[in-house]
Amino acid sequence: MSLPPPKLLLVNDDDFLQHDTGLDHPESPARLQAVYQRQALGFPDHRLPADAISTLPPRPAARRELTAIHTEEYLLRLEEAALAERGYLDHPDNRLSYDTYRVALLAAGAGLAAIDRLEAANATAAGALIRPPGHHAERSTPLGFCFLNNAAVAARYWQQRHDRKKIMIIDWDAHHGNGIQAAFEDDPEVFYLSIHEHPTWSFPGTGWSEERGQGAGRGTTLNLPLPPGSGDDLVLRLLDEVIDPALQSFAPEALIIAAGFDGHHHDDMSGLSYSSELYRRLGRHAAASAARHCPGRLLFLLEGGYQPDLLVRCLGNFLEGLLAVPPDHPGR
Repeated sequence: MSLPPPKLLLVNDDDFLQHDTGLDHPESPARLQAVYQRQALGFPDHRLPADAISTLPPRPAARRELTAIHTEEYLLRLEEAALAERGYLDHPDNRLSYDTYRVALLAAGAGLAAIDRLEAANATAAGALIRPPGHHAERSTPLGFCFLNNAAVAARYWQQRHDRKKIMIIDWDAHHGNGIQAAFEDDPEVFYLSIHEHPTWSFPGTGWSEERGQGAGRGTTLNLPLPPGSGDDLVLRLLDEVIDPALQSFAPEALIIAAGFDGHHHDDMSGLSYSSELYRRLGRHAAASAARHCPGRLLFLLEGGYQPDLLVRCLGNFLEGLLAVPPDHPGR
């Protein structure tokens, strides 16, 4: 008798630690190293059933998969900058090292490997525990620690390789995903929804509520900017009153979560004030949304979250939510 597929597939690899940003950079290998160490122990601070999770190595994204989102000229520029060990590309925030281009290819390809497994019914949900993050990267521009737009590459791949035409990307990183929005703002078949700190106070200064897409894509961009200090109650209200109706109306064939954990009130990269418990609620919402609209086609991609121990705690809560593990210590 064959065993049922695991509920959750996690893509990870020690190569993601080889993107060297230096000891004083917030997007450091230490954040993912902390996640991998706890994962190797079975996330002992969380009650995740071991038989519900399996792992998958990434594979590098192919050139044709990347040029669906990025220009050939930009890919060459990024590769040359890394191999020349220039230190950063375009802005000191975008630090790189000799291995950065190779690792960025793996980060962009991790979601694609997971999508193939989801489409083969080898899991009901998947996540990529990767770096560098991606949602700020634009067609020919790195920005905000991001070089390749992992979520945008995954969305196009899901459409082109597996013929899933209607993709919804929900981004709850504390910062607006300008790169994802720019990639799809005129595309009626990719719905980009972002909850983030208001651009008046937050990097990168985009994601105003009036930005709703353009041309044929008008109405398939939805920005929900929050004032500094916003906490769980406002996000949960938006899930019920705005996001659920948007999901119902758009009826996606696949769901991608740009999962940033930097909205926590102890992460100093934003002024938001989320609790650890909110991420469990977000996990439950993601699982329920996928079950309702696109069963077996839920992918999350790690974006921000810059305090390693806090990232582990919030990610563990999110995974508990995805796997419908009831909380034992609310607010943990």
